[in-house]
This record gives sequence, C-alpha cells and structure tokens, in this order.
Amino acid sequence: MLSIRGARTHNLKSIDVTIPRGRLVVITGLSGSGKSSLAFDTVYAEGQRRYVESLSAYARQFLEMVEKPDVDQIEGLSPAIAVDQKNVSHNPRSTVGTVTEIQDYLRLLFARVGVPYSPATGLPITSQTVTQMVDAMMARPPGTRLLLLSPVVRNRKGEFRKDLEDLLRQGFQRVKIDGALYETDDPPTLDRHRNHDIEVVVDRIVIREGLESRLADSTETALRLSDGLLITEDADSSERVTFSARFACPVSGFTIDEIEPRLFSFNSPSGWCNRCGGIGVVEFFDPDLIIPNPKLTLRAGAIEPWEVPPSGYYLQALEGMARHFGFSLDRPWSRLPKFVRETILHGSGTTDVAIQYGDTATARTLTRPFPGVVPSLEKRWQEASEPSVREQLGSYRAKVRCHACQGHRLRTEALAVRIGERHVGTVSEMTIADAKAWVDDELPNTLDAQSRTIAERTLRELSLRLGFLMDVGLEYLTLARGSATLSGGESQRIRLASQIGSGLTGVLYVLDEPSIGLHQKDNARLLETLKNLRDLGNTVLVVEHDEDSILAADFVVDMGPGAGETGGYVVATGTPQDLKAHADSLTGQYLSGERTIPVPENRRLPVPERTLSLRDINTNNLRNVEVDVPAGLLICVTGVSGSGKSSLVLDTLHPLLRSSLAHPDRQDERIRGSWLFDKVIDIDQSPIGRTPRSNPATYTGAFGPIRDWFTQLPEARARGYRPGRFSFNVKGGRCEACQGDGVIKIEMHFLAPVYVTCDACKGRRYNRETLEIRYRDHSIADVLDMDVTSAAQFFAAIPTIRDKLETLRRVGLGYVRLGQRATTLSGGEAQRVKLSKELSRRATGRTLYLLDEPTTGLHFEDVRSLLQVLHALVDQGNTVLVIEHHLDVIKQADWIIDLGPEGGAGGGQVVAQGSPETVMQAPGSYTGQFLRTKLAPV
Repeated sequence: MLSIRGARTHNLKSIDVTIPRGRLVVITGLSGSGKSSLAFDTVYAEGQRRYVESLSAYARQFLEMVEKPDVDQIEGLSPAIAVDQKNVSHNPRSTVGTVTEIQDYLRLLFARVGVPYSPATGLPITSQTVTQMVDAMMARPPGTRLLLLSPVVRNRKGEFRKDLEDLLRQGFQRVKIDGALYETDDPPTLDRHRNHDIEVVVDRIVIREGLESRLADSTETALRLSDGLLITEDADSSERVTFSARFACPVSGFTIDEIEPRLFSFNSPSGWCNRCGGIGVVEFFDPDLIIPNPKLTLRAGAIEPWEVPPSGYYLQALEGMARHFGFSLDRPWSRLPKFVRETILHGSGTTDVAIQYGDTATARTLTRPFPGVVPSLEKRWQEASEPSVREQLGSYRAKVRCHACQGHRLRTEALAVRIGERHVGTVSEMTIADAKAWVDDELPNTLDAQSRTIAERTLRELSLRLGFLMDVGLEYLTLARGSATLSGGESQRIRLASQIGSGLTGVLYVLDEPSIGLHQKDNARLLETLKNLRDLGNTVLVVEHDEDSILAADFVVDMGPGAGETGGYVVATGTPQDLKAHADSLTGQYLSGERTIPVPENRRLPVPERTLSLRDINTNNLRNVEVDVPAGLLICVTGVSGSGKSSLVLDTLHPLLRSSLAHPDRQDERIRGSWLFDKVIDIDQSPIGRTPRSNPATYTGAFGPIRDWFTQLPEARARGYRPGRFSFNVKGGRCEACQGDGVIKIEMHFLAPVYVTCDACKGRRYNRETLEIRYRDHSIADVLDMDVTSAAQFFAAIPTIRDKLETLRRVGLGYVRLGQRATTLSGGEAQRVKLSKELSRRATGRTLYLLDEPTTGLHFEDVRSLLQVLHALVDQGNTVLVIEHHLDVIKQADWIIDLGPEGGAGGGQVVAQGSPETVMQAPGSYTGQFLRTKLAPV
C-alpha cells in the first residue's frame, strides 16, 4: 500500500489516505478540491525528490531539484514518473517523429537499406571509379588551378591534435580547418566542444595534358585517407566538387558523399535543406499584408508598416519616386501600373532616383537606387534586437512551404535515397496508421532477403512504437506534425506511449487527465493502455473527471467537498461502486444518476436568414467542407480526434471572419453572413500571463478598482497615495527588498534554489507604510490572498469590484486566490479566466465566442456551472461555438456540427449537422451513437 499521512500541500487539510499499489487509481473531485496537490505536488514530488537525493552531489547539480512537500510521512513510495499536459516542445524543429524517436529509427533504416537514385535520370546511383574521377577533372578547361582535398574530419567535435600530428608524419604540409588554410606543423588550437571540418591538401595542380597519372595517384591517396571521398576546389572561384568512390550519377555528376543516419536528420547541417535550414517553411514579407487595403492611396497610407499617413523620410522618398516614374501619390494603389507597384515594393534595381530630403531651408538631394519597401523591412528584421520590434514586423510576414525541399526539411541528397517508391520525407508525411501499415505490410515485400535481415530489428522497433501511438488514439497524427501544434492531451498521450515502450515495472505513474481531447470512441483504447501499464507491475495514479475512466478504475479517491479553502479533504475512497453508495460524494451522485445535467426542455431554433455559411473549405485535412453556423445559438463542433474540428474552427472560421470584419470591402468567397457579427473572440487555453506578476485580479481588471478603492480610504488620501502605491509592479508601495515578489531566491550549489520568505515584508509584497492602509481591517496584501468567493463577499457593497469577481466565481474559479501567479494556472483555468473577462464586458449581442474544450479540468458539477454561463452569453444574443467531446455539453447544444467519420485522411467531412436529436439518428456518426445513451429516444 502507498500510505500518505498528514498531507498539507496547498489547500490539503492534513489528510491521511491509503492507496493500493499495482492498481489503476483515479483521483477525482471538483476543480480546486486538491487533486493535483495530492497527486503531483505531494506524491510525485516526494518520489522525485527521494530519487534525486539518492544520486551523487555531482549528478544532482545537473537535475532540477524538487522542494520537499508539506507532508508528515509517505510510505511504500515507488520511483515516480509524471506524464502531464505540458506541450512537448515549442521548438519548430521538434516533430511527432523526433519526440517519439521514430524519426531516429527511420534515419537508421534509410541509411542501411535505402538505395540512392539520381534526380536527373531516376536511375540508381553507382559508385565512381578513380578513372571516372580523373576524367571529370581533366574535362575542366586547361589552366584551371585545383586543390585536391581529402576530408578526414567531417562535422565532428574534438581537438584532433593526434590526427594532425599523424598527417604531418605522413608528409602532408597543408590542411584546411573549418574553411581556412594552415600549415600542418602550425595548426590552430581547436575547441573540443565545437564541430570541426579538417581537409588534407593532398595535391595542388594546374590542369594540362599528360597529368592523368599524377591525378590518379593523388586521387587514390585522398580516397584512402577519407574512406572514399575526394573534394576538388577551384583555387580561383572556390567552386567545390565532391567525388565519392561509392555513390555518384555518371550522367549528371550528382554525388552523395556518404549515406549515414545524419544525412536524414533535418536538425543537422549534414542533412538539413540549405534553403530553409530544416524548418520546411520560409518566411517572407507578404505584399498583401504590407498593403492590406489596395484601395488606399500612397499618400493616405497604403503602405501599412510605414507611418500612416506617411511623413518625413517616407513621404519624401515616395515623392521622389513619383517624380521619376511619373505617377500620382493620390491614385489608389490598385490602380497604379504594375511596374510602379513592383518597383515600390522591391526597389528600382540599378536605376538611380533623385530623392529630396529635409525642408526647404535644409533641402538636399540624394541620387541613388530606391531600396524598395520589402528589402527595407527585411533589413530592419535582420537588425532588430528588440522583441517588440520583431513582433510588430512579424505581423507583415507570411510562411510558405520551402520550394527547395517541398517542405520535407531535408537536402536533395537525402531525398534521393529511397526504399521502394518512398523517400524519408514522404514516410514522415504519413499518418501513424499509414506508417504502421507500410512498416508491417509493404516493406517486407519491398526489401530483398539481405536487406530484410539488416533491417529486421529496426522494423520491429518502428512497429512497436507506431503501435503504442495507435493504442492511445493518435493514429491520425503525421510523423512530420510539429510538436508545438499538439494539444496538451495529445502531448501527454505521446509521452504515455513512450513510457509503455520503455517497459519499466514497479514504477508509480502520475497522469493528468489523459482523456482530454479524446472522443468516446477512442477512450476505450486509452483505458486499455492504462491497464496494460498497470499489468506490467506499475501503479497508475490518474487525475481524471471522465466518467468512463472513473468507472474503469480499481480504486477511486474523491476529493472535496468544495473547492479552494472549502476543499482539501478526502470525501470518499474505494471502488466506483463504493463511491456510488457514498452519501457525501458528489462524484458518486453523478455516477449513480442521482444527480444529472438535464437535457434542455426547449432548444433554440436556427433562423435560416441569420446563418453564417462556410463553403469549399480545404484547410489541412478538410475536403470541400460546407457548414452552416446559425447565429444566436449554442453550437458544438464534434468528431473523433483528428477529424478536422480545430482546422474548421480555429484555422478557418476564426481567421476568415476576423479578416472579413476588419476589411468588409475585401470579400472572400468562402464565407457568407459575416455581417451577423461585430466581433469574433477566441477564448483559448494559452496562459493569461507569462510572468509570476500576472494574476487573475490583474488580467480581469478587478485589481484596478481594488487599488482605486484603497486610494479613496481616508488614511490613503491624507498621505496623498495614488493607485500606483498599491501596485507590486512599480516602485513606491512595493517592498524593494524582494521587488514585490514576496520571496527571495537563493542559489544553492548542488541543491535546488531555495526560495525564502522576504524578511523585510514577510512575504506580503508591500512595504510597511502601504500595508498600514486597511479596509475593514484588511490590507491590500490580505485582499490578494483571498480566494475569489471570499473576496466577492468582502466587496459585496462595491459593484465595480464585486461584479468582476462574481464572473470569476460563475465560471467555477471561486477557489482561485486573487493574487495567484498566472504561471501556476492550468490551461483550463486560464481559459475560464478569459471567459470571465468577456462576461464582465458590456454585451453587444453580436459576438461570436470560440472555445476549444472548455470542460478541460472540470468536474460534473463544474460543467453544470459552465453551461449556465455559456447559455447566459447566448441569451444576450451572442453565438457560442465550442469544440467539445463532453456528452453533457453536446446534449445541451442547440446545434451540432459533427465531423469525421475518422481522423486524419479518413476525416475532414461533415458527417451530420443539426440538433442533437437529429445527429443521434445520423448513420455513420460516432458522436450520434454515444449521444443516444444520453438522450431519450425521439
């Protein structure tokens, strides 16, 4: 048994709980009831801390230390691994393939059994003989001066002193190191931590008749030194040609230096595309973004990145261009001659333009080529060091697929190596399901007997890893999908698949809502995966709200009874059946059916003439989709994972409607009915602030009225305090010893940094004089330490403060402290803070709200409260569109757009649209099948 005694982390009330080991255990309860505090901040934190403390002091300095949780005793604790919802990586080089190590095995597979083909002839590449190499060199014009180089070190780390000494003993006098020429007896000192290239100068020749014998000897020497490679460098033009004793096209001369795994890595200079650097896309300044409204004149500010309207340098430059090329600055951009538009955007080339600068008294004329708007912006972009400048310029840049590598990220040589008809780039573009079929079914029939023997172990590892990803419902993802584009649930399930592949036993796994983003159809496979993890001999501890997951658990811990200060207790423990019979368990009441979220008695009906329409939508995997979005309704977009929900709502509807509202004169044929809305708001799960100084009070605007109220208190007015006095972000009222943080960070060698409470302010963030100002015996620090529910009661008589706090409480955040650091909020909590901010705005009744899985992290009771909020927004005349899998939300919707039928390439179609009663009858709708269990038969 795993025994926890006296746990007091965060809001836990010195609880005792005993959990069986080797079981699938679900911790559930209201949002803020203490689930994560128990699972992650107590059990996992202590397991991680004990493991790290068992290591040597030397090893500990490289690991992140975990603070000891506030708990009296934990017994029976195994080594702990947390699999949470944090995104795998924001690095654009990180993909599903690299994170799962599948890309590494593909690189190895293509390096060992791939066949190189010539891009010119389409024929397999054969090795070159010494004679062929000599003939190619002798074909150069007489008098050409060549260096014959042997690349003995290629992109490797080290000092290479011994290698250079060996070369000197063999009689080689010169070497090129990292592109520079040195005497072998006087080389530079090389940084052993950096990659280097070393090329031996084998011979220096001038092409003339009768040189064949010498060239052959030198070529053989070079090939011997570098394992079959020779580089010739033109001494005058620096043009380099690589010859290989292994792979070269005899027709075009196309050569592959070597076929090693690094050739297939887009994260290595050996493999990445030289045009895009291995990213797969290139950024450029887009003329359509630079000049968003072509009906404007240049004088009125058609060039948006410049001053609007242009003045000073910009206006004088345009006037000079107008005089030289004979056009008017008062003519709309769209009506200017194409040549003039191109010249303004891209420059006058070698044509000089006289531009007069300064006023009449100090005028001076410069005659030189006009650089062009795009090159000027590109120069500013390259030179910009301030993030704000790059952010501002970035709004005028667009991304397109790299034409050199067609988005595959790799150089031509890597894409020339194929197995059957596929190169590594096309395999990476496959979905997990298609890649598994290729590895299991197609490849064994493509490879010959020898290649099958060589690739056997690699294919087995690939098949296993792809199978694990399919088991957690990710078969629709492509291997090339960027990690930064994955949802939190997808990222977590990828890590979960990796853990299953590791085959560890006797481990405590702690997971945070792995069912997020998963359709009910895929949930059974996920639960089977968790059980497999348990059956390996592990304890699986899951924080979860999903009904199927709770019912599948061996043991359940129900936290509560409330949230925040009213939570932190263990309400019930036992099997799911035990919970159903427990009178005090809110979760048990929902599981038993005693409490339910009801089906609406009357649904709002769509009005045909008040419908926004999308037509011919082909974003990502969507295929000529046509959907109707009725205004004034609560709408759910549903479908299995990867069916195209985010592509439709976030990647298509949102940008199209936003663009249509910003530029009503620029009509896009794909959208109709945008006049129904005056704004569109995407309430996503991104953080509300990236610094600890941001908190719910500052984000929602509640902190401003609170500071204003403290400013109006008699003592504050007598002292002349202004609102800034009560801010912990600026000098004046904050404690300067900790600069308003409340804690001071102390670096400890070999140990985790220690955060100690600031001695000056005792953790209160403000100086003594500021804390002397009190309202109802509470200082500003006391107010920030209140939870939302308590603060709303405290300021009940002050509507400007109370109303903003009340909206936070209505979205289920009554347990959150006003001053809680934004960085500690989950994605779901951040989304609900944003929702509360929107609720507190003055309603226009014509807003379209977009929400992506707002039930993330919500208990059944919290979902009930959230639905009341969403219905309130719709009752004001707004339209609320949510991407959702939660059946209790779907059954309450007025309108459903169900996508599918499958994920990835098998999705991207509208399976059904209409009321829940209509969708549940639709053939082929997985959502409809599960809806039938929630709705009474029609």
